[in-house]
Amino acid sequence: MKFSQNMPKQGSLLLSEPFILDPNFERSVVLLSEHNQTEGTTGFVLNHLSKTTLGEVIGEEKANHFPIFLGGPVEPNALFYIHRISDKLQSGDHIAEDIYWGGDFDRLILLIQEDLIQPHEVKFFAGYSGWEPDQLEEELNQNSWAVSHYLYSDLCFLSDGEDLWKRALIDMGPRYAHIANFPKAPYLN
Repeated sequence: MKFSQNMPKQGSLLLSEPFILDPNFERSVVLLSEHNQTEGTTGFVLNHLSKTTLGEVIGEEKANHFPIFLGGPVEPNALFYIHRISDKLQSGDHIAEDIYWGGDFDRLILLIQEDLIQPHEVKFFAGYSGWEPDQLEEELNQNSWAVSHYLYSDLCFLSDGEDLWKRALIDMGPRYAHIANFPKAPYLN
């Protein structure tokens, strides 16, 4: 199967091909938070839900309804987040549209404690995904990823992993829509 050869950029989505062998990226949608030809690429897997909540990590009961996603295999014990509340948080690095990365974590926790932020406004990750310079381009040449420049923040903040991957593929148009229904294990059919 030949995936798109669109060039990635900050704010792009990477969609894994349906039969990728790396379990870190099986049916993954990765939001690229940085892409630089000389320094490499970083991003977060948007659709691999962990079994842990933010409340369990920080010991705050009001944060129990904020799930943590597995952002990638790099620094899996570190916590990262994207959000669309830069006005409330008064910080964060702009990725694309109304999506920001990081910011004042203490203020974020305070806003959660005061019930001023909802889970559809912020997404937490254990770890991140990273590529050395030219590594991602090599993976694109091997057709491991499709690159989508069609980004809207509601998609990034969905919590249903399988649905997010399928919706992102369908949003890329008819050329990719049929891939969304490929079985995970075709040899079982």
